[in-house]
Amino acid sequence: MKPKLKAWQRWAMAIAVHALVIAVWHFWVVLAEVPAYVVPTPLQTVMALGEDYDWVHNTLVTGGEIFLGYFAAVLFGVGMAVLFSWSSTLNALLMPLIVSTNMIPKVALGPIIIVWFSYGFVPNAIIAFSICFLPILLTTARGLTEVEPDLLDLVRALRASRWQVFTKIQLPGSLPYVFSGMKVAVVLAVAGAVVGEFIASGEGLGYLMLQVQVTLDTAAMFMAVLLITLIGVLLYGMVLVLERLVVVQDRRQDAA
Repeated sequence: MKPKLKAWQRWAMAIAVHALVIAVWHFWVVLAEVPAYVVPTPLQTVMALGEDYDWVHNTLVTGGEIFLGYFAAVLFGVGMAVLFSWSSTLNALLMPLIVSTNMIPKVALGPIIIVWFSYGFVPNAIIAFSICFLPILLTTARGLTEVEPDLLDLVRALRASRWQVFTKIQLPGSLPYVFSGMKVAVVLAVAGAVVGEFIASGEGLGYLMLQVQVTLDTAAMFMAVLLITLIGVLLYGMVLVLERLVVVQDRRQDAA
Protein backbone atom coordinates (compact mmCIF):
# COMPACT_ATOMS: atom_id res chain seq x y z
CA MET A 1 0.00 0.00 0.00
CA LYS A 2 1.43 3.37 -1.00
CA PRO A 3 2.04 5.89 1.81
CA LYS A 4 -0.34 8.84 1.78
CA LEU A 5 0.98 12.36 1.41
CA LYS A 6 0.33 14.72 4.27
CA ALA A 7 -1.78 17.82 3.72
CA TRP A 8 1.21 20.19 3.90
CA GLN A 9 3.08 18.05 1.37
CA ARG A 10 0.21 18.23 -1.11
CA TRP A 11 -0.01 22.00 -0.65
CA ALA A 12 3.76 22.37 -1.08
CA MET A 13 3.70 20.33 -4.28
CA ALA A 14 0.78 22.32 -5.68
CA ILE A 15 2.50 25.64 -4.93
CA ALA A 16 5.78 24.38 -6.38
CA VAL A 17 4.14 23.29 -9.64
CA HIS A 18 2.40 26.65 -10.06
CA ALA A 19 5.63 28.51 -9.28
CA LEU A 20 7.46 26.40 -11.86
CA VAL A 21 4.87 27.20 -14.53
CA ILE A 22 5.18 30.93 -13.81
CA ALA A 23 8.99 30.71 -13.96
CA VAL A 24 8.90 28.84 -17.28
CA TRP A 25 6.42 31.39 -18.62
CA HIS A 26 8.68 34.30 -17.60
CA PHE A 27 11.96 32.92 -18.91
CA TRP A 28 10.42 31.69 -22.15
CA VAL A 29 9.06 35.17 -22.92
CA VAL A 30 12.32 36.90 -21.92
CA LEU A 31 14.80 34.52 -23.55
CA ALA A 32 12.77 34.06 -26.74
CA GLU A 33 12.13 37.83 -26.89
CA VAL A 34 8.40 37.31 -27.43
CA PRO A 35 6.63 40.63 -28.07
CA ALA A 36 4.42 41.81 -25.21
CA TYR A 37 1.39 42.04 -27.49
CA VAL A 38 1.76 38.28 -28.18
CA VAL A 39 2.56 36.98 -24.67
CA PRO A 40 3.37 39.35 -21.78
CA THR A 41 5.57 38.39 -18.86
CA PRO A 42 3.96 37.56 -15.51
CA LEU A 43 5.05 40.96 -14.19
CA GLN A 44 3.52 42.80 -17.14
CA THR A 45 0.32 40.83 -16.59
CA VAL A 46 0.12 41.85 -12.94
CA MET A 47 0.92 45.46 -13.81
CA ALA A 48 -2.22 45.49 -15.98
CA LEU A 49 -4.18 45.75 -12.73
CA GLY A 50 -2.98 49.34 -12.54
CA GLU A 51 -4.78 50.23 -15.75
CA ASP A 52 -8.18 51.87 -15.58
CA TYR A 53 -10.40 48.90 -16.44
CA ASP A 54 -12.54 48.86 -13.29
CA TRP A 55 -11.17 45.47 -12.33
CA VAL A 56 -13.04 45.18 -9.05
CA HIS A 57 -16.47 45.83 -10.56
CA ASN A 58 -15.95 43.54 -13.54
CA THR A 59 -14.58 40.76 -11.32
CA LEU A 60 -17.56 41.03 -8.96
CA VAL A 61 -19.99 40.91 -11.88
CA THR A 62 -18.45 37.77 -13.38
CA GLY A 63 -18.13 36.17 -9.96
CA GLY A 64 -21.76 36.93 -9.20
CA GLU A 65 -22.92 35.37 -12.48
CA ILE A 66 -20.86 32.24 -11.83
CA PHE A 67 -21.97 31.81 -8.22
CA LEU A 68 -25.65 32.52 -8.93
CA GLY A 69 -25.83 30.14 -11.89
CA TYR A 70 -23.86 27.47 -10.04
CA PHE A 71 -25.81 27.45 -6.80
CA ALA A 72 -29.12 27.55 -8.69
CA ALA A 73 -27.94 24.48 -10.65
CA VAL A 74 -27.01 22.70 -7.39
CA LEU A 75 -30.38 23.50 -5.86
CA PHE A 76 -32.47 22.45 -8.86
CA GLY A 77 -30.22 19.55 -9.88
CA VAL A 78 -30.24 17.90 -6.47
CA GLY A 79 -33.92 18.68 -5.95
CA MET A 80 -34.99 17.12 -9.25
CA ALA A 81 -32.79 14.08 -8.67
CA VAL A 82 -34.56 13.53 -5.34
CA LEU A 83 -37.96 13.81 -7.03
CA PHE A 84 -36.89 11.34 -9.71
CA SER A 85 -35.73 8.88 -7.04
CA TRP A 86 -39.18 9.07 -5.45
CA SER A 87 -41.17 8.73 -8.67
CA SER A 88 -40.10 6.41 -11.48
CA THR A 89 -42.96 7.78 -13.59
CA LEU A 90 -41.68 11.33 -13.26
CA ASN A 91 -38.17 10.11 -14.06
CA ALA A 92 -39.37 8.31 -17.20
CA LEU A 93 -41.30 11.37 -18.35
CA LEU A 94 -38.83 14.18 -17.72
CA MET A 95 -35.31 12.73 -17.73
CA PRO A 96 -35.20 12.04 -21.51
CA LEU A 97 -36.50 15.55 -22.18
CA ILE A 98 -33.90 17.13 -19.88
CA VAL A 99 -31.08 15.15 -21.49
CA SER A 100 -32.20 15.95 -25.05
CA THR A 101 -32.63 19.68 -24.38
CA ASN A 102 -29.18 19.80 -22.80
CA MET A 103 -27.72 18.47 -26.03
CA ILE A 104 -28.46 21.86 -27.59
CA PRO A 105 -25.20 23.87 -27.75
CA LYS A 106 -25.40 26.65 -25.18
CA VAL A 107 -23.71 29.05 -27.56
CA ALA A 108 -26.71 28.56 -29.86
CA LEU A 109 -29.09 29.17 -26.97
CA GLY A 110 -27.28 32.33 -25.93
CA PRO A 111 -28.92 34.69 -28.47
CA ILE A 112 -32.36 33.24 -27.67
CA ILE A 113 -31.84 33.76 -23.93
CA ILE A 114 -30.77 37.34 -24.63
CA VAL A 115 -33.92 37.94 -26.70
CA TRP A 116 -36.05 36.67 -23.82
CA PHE A 117 -34.21 38.29 -20.90
CA SER A 118 -32.27 41.15 -22.56
CA TYR A 119 -28.55 41.04 -21.83
CA GLY A 120 -26.48 41.45 -18.71
CA PHE A 121 -26.15 39.76 -15.34
CA VAL A 122 -29.26 37.53 -15.28
CA PRO A 123 -28.96 36.02 -18.80
CA ASN A 124 -25.30 35.18 -18.17
CA ALA A 125 -26.20 33.48 -14.89
CA ILE A 126 -28.91 31.52 -16.75
CA ILE A 127 -26.37 30.33 -19.31
CA ALA A 128 -24.03 29.24 -16.48
CA PHE A 129 -26.96 27.43 -14.86
CA SER A 130 -27.95 25.65 -18.08
CA ILE A 131 -24.43 24.33 -18.66
CA CYS A 132 -23.72 22.95 -15.17
CA PHE A 133 -27.21 21.70 -14.27
CA LEU A 134 -27.12 18.31 -16.02
CA PRO A 135 -23.92 16.88 -14.44
CA ILE A 136 -25.26 17.61 -10.97
CA LEU A 137 -28.62 16.03 -11.80
CA LEU A 138 -27.11 12.88 -13.33
CA THR A 139 -24.52 12.21 -10.63
CA THR A 140 -27.00 12.85 -7.82
CA ALA A 141 -29.60 10.60 -9.45
CA ARG A 142 -27.04 7.83 -9.74
CA GLY A 143 -25.93 8.28 -6.15
CA LEU A 144 -29.47 7.97 -4.88
CA THR A 145 -29.86 4.63 -6.67
CA GLU A 146 -26.43 3.26 -5.68
CA VAL A 147 -27.69 1.81 -2.40
CA GLU A 148 -27.11 -1.77 -1.34
CA PRO A 149 -30.39 -3.70 -1.82
CA ASP A 150 -29.78 -5.73 1.34
CA LEU A 151 -29.51 -2.54 3.35
CA LEU A 152 -32.77 -1.23 1.92
CA ASP A 153 -34.49 -4.54 2.64
CA LEU A 154 -33.24 -4.37 6.22
CA VAL A 155 -34.51 -0.88 7.00
CA ARG A 156 -37.82 -1.62 5.28
CA ALA A 157 -38.17 -4.78 7.34
CA LEU A 158 -37.76 -2.56 10.37
CA ARG A 159 -40.72 -0.56 9.03
CA ALA A 160 -38.77 2.59 8.32
CA SER A 161 -40.76 5.30 6.58
CA ARG A 162 -39.90 6.54 3.11
CA TRP A 163 -38.50 9.74 4.61
CA GLN A 164 -36.32 7.78 7.04
CA VAL A 165 -34.97 5.61 4.24
CA PHE A 166 -34.11 8.75 2.29
CA THR A 167 -32.51 10.74 5.13
CA LYS A 168 -30.70 7.84 6.80
CA ILE A 169 -29.66 5.69 3.85
CA GLN A 170 -30.04 7.25 0.40
CA LEU A 171 -28.95 10.82 1.06
CA PRO A 172 -25.78 10.05 3.08
CA GLY A 173 -24.80 7.37 0.56
CA SER A 174 -25.31 9.71 -2.39
CA LEU A 175 -23.23 12.63 -1.05
CA PRO A 176 -19.93 11.53 -2.68
CA TYR A 177 -21.72 11.42 -6.03
CA VAL A 178 -23.34 14.80 -5.41
CA PHE A 179 -19.99 16.42 -4.72
CA SER A 180 -18.39 14.74 -7.73
CA GLY A 181 -21.02 16.37 -9.91
CA MET A 182 -20.61 19.69 -8.11
CA LYS A 183 -16.86 19.71 -8.73
CA VAL A 184 -17.32 19.03 -12.44
CA ALA A 185 -20.01 21.71 -12.60
CA VAL A 186 -17.64 24.39 -11.26
CA VAL A 187 -15.65 24.35 -14.49
CA LEU A 188 -18.81 24.44 -16.59
CA ALA A 189 -20.32 27.33 -14.60
CA VAL A 190 -17.22 29.45 -15.18
CA ALA A 191 -17.29 28.68 -18.90
CA GLY A 192 -21.02 29.41 -19.12
CA ALA A 193 -20.81 32.84 -17.52
CA VAL A 194 -17.88 33.90 -19.72
CA VAL A 195 -19.61 32.62 -22.87
CA GLY A 196 -22.62 34.73 -21.95
CA GLU A 197 -20.42 37.80 -21.58
CA PHE A 198 -18.81 37.10 -24.94
CA ILE A 199 -22.21 36.92 -26.66
CA ALA A 200 -23.71 40.13 -25.28
CA SER A 201 -22.80 42.02 -22.14
CA GLY A 202 -21.81 45.46 -21.00
CA GLU A 203 -19.71 44.44 -18.00
CA GLY A 204 -17.72 41.55 -16.60
CA LEU A 205 -14.31 40.08 -17.29
CA GLY A 206 -15.41 38.41 -20.53
CA TYR A 207 -16.73 41.74 -21.81
CA LEU A 208 -13.47 43.40 -20.74
CA MET A 209 -11.44 40.86 -22.72
CA LEU A 210 -13.35 41.76 -25.88
CA GLN A 211 -12.73 45.47 -25.28
CA VAL A 212 -8.97 45.20 -24.74
CA GLN A 213 -8.62 42.79 -27.65
CA VAL A 214 -9.19 45.71 -30.02
CA THR A 215 -6.18 47.59 -28.61
CA LEU A 216 -4.02 44.44 -28.39
CA ASP A 217 -3.64 44.90 -24.63
CA THR A 218 -2.69 41.25 -24.19
CA ALA A 219 -1.50 41.78 -20.60
CA ALA A 220 -5.01 42.89 -19.60
CA MET A 221 -6.47 39.88 -21.42
CA PHE A 222 -4.13 37.55 -19.53
CA MET A 223 -5.04 39.27 -16.26
CA ALA A 224 -8.75 38.82 -16.98
CA VAL A 225 -8.17 35.11 -17.66
CA LEU A 226 -6.27 34.77 -14.38
CA LEU A 227 -9.03 36.50 -12.43
CA ILE A 228 -11.65 34.23 -14.01
CA THR A 229 -9.48 31.27 -13.04
CA LEU A 230 -9.19 32.53 -9.47
CA ILE A 231 -12.97 32.80 -9.20
CA GLY A 232 -13.28 29.19 -10.34
CA VAL A 233 -10.57 28.05 -7.91
CA LEU A 234 -12.32 29.86 -5.06
CA LEU A 235 -15.63 28.17 -5.87
CA TYR A 236 -13.93 24.79 -6.23
CA GLY A 237 -12.21 25.28 -2.87
CA MET A 238 -15.55 26.07 -1.22
CA VAL A 239 -16.97 22.82 -2.59
CA LEU A 240 -13.97 20.87 -1.30
CA VAL A 241 -14.30 22.38 2.18
CA LEU A 242 -18.01 21.58 2.27
CA GLU A 243 -17.30 18.04 1.11
CA ARG A 244 -14.80 17.51 3.92
CA LEU A 245 -17.35 18.74 6.44
CA VAL A 246 -20.25 16.51 5.42
CA VAL A 247 -18.76 13.42 3.72
CA VAL A 248 -16.91 10.70 5.59
CA GLN A 249 -13.34 10.27 4.33
CA ASP A 250 -13.81 6.61 3.34
CA ARG A 251 -16.79 7.57 1.21
CA ARG A 252 -14.78 10.32 -0.52
CA GLN A 253 -12.13 7.78 -1.43
CA ASP A 254 -14.75 5.36 -2.76
CA ALA A 255 -16.21 8.06 -5.01
CA ALA A 256 -12.76 8.98 -6.26
